[in-house]
Order: sequence, then C-alpha cells, then structure tokens
Amino acid sequence: MTNLNIMWILFVITAMAMFSLDIRLSAAHIHEVKRKEALKLCATWIIITCLFGLLTGHMLGKNRMIEFFTGYVIEYSLSMDNMFVFIMIFSYFGIQRKFQPEILTWGILGAVFMRLILIFAGVGLLNAFHWLIYVFGGVLIVTAVKMAVQNDDENIDPGKNPVLRLLGRLMPIDKADDSGKFFVKKERWHATTLFATLLVIETSDLIFAVDSIPAVLAISRETFVVYTSNVFAVVGLRSLYFLLASVIDLFRFLKPAISIILFYVGTKMLISHYFEIPPLVSLGVIIGILAGAVLLSVIFPQRKK
Repeated sequence: MTNLNIMWILFVITAMAMFSLDIRLSAAHIHEVKRKEALKLCATWIIITCLFGLLTGHMLGKNRMIEFFTGYVIEYSLSMDNMFVFIMIFSYFGIQRKFQPEILTWGILGAVFMRLILIFAGVGLLNAFHWLIYVFGGVLIVTAVKMAVQNDDENIDPGKNPVLRLLGRLMPIDKADDSGKFFVKKERWHATTLFATLLVIETSDLIFAVDSIPAVLAISRETFVVYTSNVFAVVGLRSLYFLLASVIDLFRFLKPAISIILFYVGTKMLISHYFEIPPLVSLGVIIGILAGAVLLSVIFPQRKK
C-alpha cells in the first residue's frame, strides 16, 4: 500500500469523525452558538488541520504539505466572504440563531459532496486539456475584478433563487412553522423556511465553489491535496460563521483582500507555463494579504451609522 493510499484512508477516517462530531454538536443539542464556543471550535478544527498537514508532509513530502496549507488558507479565506452571504440569507428568512447550526451542518455535508464531483472533474479536465488552465485563470481574474468594483449595497435577493421557486411549485412552504424541522405534515407535507434556507445556502455554495476550486487548482493539481484542503476548510464553516458574525468589524477590508488573492492566483495560472511560482511563496503572499486586511480593519474601523 502506497503512502498516498494510507493518507486517503486516514483522511476518510478523520473527516468522518469530524463530521460526526459536528452533527452531534448541532443536532443533539439545539442552541445558539456564542462567540466563546465558536472560537473554541474554530481553534479545534484548525489544530486538527495543522496536524493533518504535517502528517501529509511526513508521508508525501514537503511540497505537498505546503500545497495543502496554501489550498486550505485560500479556501478558508474565500469561505469568510461566503459567510457574509449566509448572514444575509439567514436574516432574509428570519431564522432563529438556535436553528442556524443545524442548517449549516447539513449545508456543509452537501458542499463536501459537490466539491468531490467538481474537484475530480476539474483535475481530470486540466490533465486532459492543459489549455483549460488559461480559462480557469481568466475566470478568476474576471471574478476578482467584479468583486473589486461591486457595490457592497448590491444585496442578493434569496427570494429570486430559481431552486426556491421550483420548491414552491413542488410543495407548499410553511413560513409560520417554528418547530425547527425541515418538513411538517399537515393535510399534506409542507417544507419549512428552514429547508428553504438550506436550499438557498446549497445553491449559493455551488456558485461559490465554481470560483474557489479553480483558485486551489492554481496551487496544485494533485487530487488528494485539492480535495482534502477543501474539505478541512469547509468542515470549519459552521463555527467560522458564528465567529465572524461576532467580530465582523475586523473584516472591513476582507472583500478587497479576497479580490487581490483571486487576481494573484489567476495570474499565477496564466503565467504557469512560462514561470512557476513556488508554493511557499504563494502561501506567504496569501497570508500576508489577509494579515494586511485585518490590520487595516483595526487601524481604520468601520464608522457606525
């Protein structure tokens, strides 16, 4: 058995344990996640990720370890921006904070399966058609520019989500139910606002994945590295959401920072045939951009309206 096969087995065991714990924390005890609990959970997932990354380095080599950490940091930082979309979605549907953890947990499980398909397809396409790297690079640069010029006041309207409209045609949506369930039985089965919210979150995450996965593919085309770094970042989204919601002022300049990161990795893909940027340099650049964004947010805080 090769080291790579051993790492796949260890990854599956670790991921299943993390998901089981996350589901147990959210589903077994419905409660509002406070900042202290969210901080502890974030720290726990990050520590587990770091240990797995070090093990990756021991088993697969230093370069694979650096690629893993770089992919993780990219995905985690992009996830932060997505969390602000989730905050808006929960506010739109009026979901109580005590029900939000369960929605996020099941949303994360769906995101993992979507990424499994997209990543294997993306790696396979890049290996079969090398020229697609320029397409992915161009997509990332266009996304970066759109993000940089987008007005923060231009909010997404979850009510216009086509999947939500399709659900409304298939079964009625009970907007008054507060049982915390996804479906309720009356004269016929009804979906609740919790399930409607879950659908909107899943579709928004699918759109987000289309941007984020090419960014990680700019760092590595090793399926193991790309998928594991994505999953470890995604599994911590539930705790990250509640932590960001409580310290949102520290991320005033997050969107410009993410725009710069996307532009950087897009450029990296476009010039990869002519000049290869070492993974360690990319890791340093990305961490530096994020650290700079947080520092600027502290120095120039958002003025209260």
